[in-house]
Amino acid sequence: MELFFYAVFGGLAAVVAALELSKSNKDRINTSSAFNSFKNNYLLVYSLMMAGDWLQGPYVYYLYSTYGYGKGEIGQLFIAGFGSSMLFGTIVGSLADKQGRKRACVTYCITYILSCITKHSPQYKVLMLGRILGGIATSLLFSAFESWLVAEHFKRGFDQQWLSLTFSKAIFLGNGLVAILSGLFGNVLVDTLALGPVAPFDAASCFLAIGMAIILSSWTENFGDPSESKDLLTQFRGAAVAIASDEKIALLGAIQSLFEGSMYTFVFLWTPALSPNDEEIPHGFIFATFMLASMLGSSLASRLMARSALRVESYMQIVFAVSSAALMLPILTTFLVVPTGVKGGSISFTGCIQLLGFCAFESCVGIFWPSIMKMRSQYIPEEARSTIMNFFRIPLNIFVCVVLYNVDAFPITVMFGMCSIFLLVACILQRRLMAISDKPKATDWQLKDRDGESEPLNI
Repeated sequence: MELFFYAVFGGLAAVVAALELSKSNKDRINTSSAFNSFKNNYLLVYSLMMAGDWLQGPYVYYLYSTYGYGKGEIGQLFIAGFGSSMLFGTIVGSLADKQGRKRACVTYCITYILSCITKHSPQYKVLMLGRILGGIATSLLFSAFESWLVAEHFKRGFDQQWLSLTFSKAIFLGNGLVAILSGLFGNVLVDTLALGPVAPFDAASCFLAIGMAIILSSWTENFGDPSESKDLLTQFRGAAVAIASDEKIALLGAIQSLFEGSMYTFVFLWTPALSPNDEEIPHGFIFATFMLASMLGSSLASRLMARSALRVESYMQIVFAVSSAALMLPILTTFLVVPTGVKGGSISFTGCIQLLGFCAFESCVGIFWPSIMKMRSQYIPEEARSTIMNFFRIPLNIFVCVVLYNVDAFPITVMFGMCSIFLLVACILQRRLMAISDKPKATDWQLKDRDGESEPLNI
């Protein structure tokens, strides 16, 4: 069955290469040299930030287990990370809008470096502190950088369509190529050089430090609403009013939470799904295959978004429908294929079918990221961008914490079925968003500050 893994990886690599090499003028967006310089600077920083994140992912659970902690204690550490992202993420997002997005990006680097340093200690309390810091950093990674990019893009007067080019390239590199290289580099550090499971975290700190130096030396500051009269509570209320007053923003938040919740649940489920009888599967190679599938998706997204006549709101309905069908495969194979029940060995025929479905889902993930970024840039008001984006992550983090806490309480088919239903609901909501996307934005909603004075919230 090793030939099967190589065939899938090679097939995906060939398709990605063909897509990138066959791009014609209609698949490309003509841009200026000033924009290209700006884009390349952001892509370099974003790739370094994602390298710092991807290097840690494959070894967190393994590191905790080498310190002697069991599944329950490790689960608590993971829950602490997602809980921290939920509780503190909105606060740091609001601070990013008020105090500056560049400062927030630097804070991400510092916070994540401190989180990496805590991995050197086997003490449970220190590791718990590291997870809390990591949760805060994750919230900043998925809000502050995008908020800085969007604000800076328009501040410099670049064309709105060019923004989709940066988004698609960022996902292609940061969530694709960098993820694959980080996995391979981490494997070299831990296995080939035998530096131990903490080595990838030290390497991540180095990449984060380099990225922070580039940010400090080349980025300018931008803000959401720097008004000194607005405290955090007022900002939260403003974000809540923005979501409640514009159906498009509320739909976008629901769609994001449903898809990302299913995606993070998939991260926990794919290993037991492919090896239900303790089959020997190459986890690292499969992870690299998934990332290659994600690169395929981002390459498709760049072609789709380059066509001004094709709307993101339209094709994303198909993406959600395909992703829902892909995660239905583990349920369908349960009824259609007779399980072997043989312990050990190589991946089963059922596992092979599911792996192909999972690659299709990862391709949808690759399309989703740049597409949701483009929709957020269109619908979320600039003055509270980071705050609202972190509001969207609250239901996501609650969902993931519940799944982690009850991961052994439900059969794996039930979990996949739940994810498939969520994605189908996302498809329905996306259809609704398409229907109202041309509806004018609400404007000048009145928001009372603490002194009782009304101030307009432009949405």
